[in-house]
Amino acid sequence: MKNFLTAIAVLTLLVTCSKKETMPAPDKVDSTKIVDSINAARTKINDSIRSINHFKDFSGTHTFTHNSIKNSGSVHFEKIKGESDHYNVKGDIKSGKSYVHIDGFMAVVSDKHMNFTGNISESVAESENGKLYVRQGTKTFLSKDGGKTYRLQDMVNGSGFVEYIDIHF
Repeated sequence: MKNFLTAIAVLTLLVTCSKKETMPAPDKVDSTKIVDSINAARTKINDSIRSINHFKDFSGTHTFTHNSIKNSGSVHFEKIKGESDHYNVKGDIKSGKSYVHIDGFMAVVSDKHMNFTGNISESVAESENGKLYVRQGTKTFLSKDGGKTYRLQDMVNGSGFVEYIDIHF
């Protein structure tokens, strides 16, 4: 039995101590080149996605109205190059001494919502004798008629009255 255990120990030693064939080291690859090529491909894909409108194209001039101003005005949407659903927006409504001016950036975020960032200034003769009121920051325009009309959701003016400022497409 002693000889048997000794034989097993010697065999185990031979198997574990035998030289293993070594593989030649592969050529070193610069990992930064691989990462850069992956990033370049991703950037190209992201840019192509970003430049495609996901919603209706609103480029052009549209009707702009205020419920307390008799005349309607116009607002121009200019698509920002390389950006999907983003527009520079500028427009006016004027009637006598009353006016509304809109100037800023519009991002279409859904079929029913547009987020406007910029200034909407107004002076309406019926509201505190035309006192200037300015809305600044990000405001939402909402459509309840399938995208034909978008209404500013910040409806209460500086005098505390509700007013409707609409963009008609």
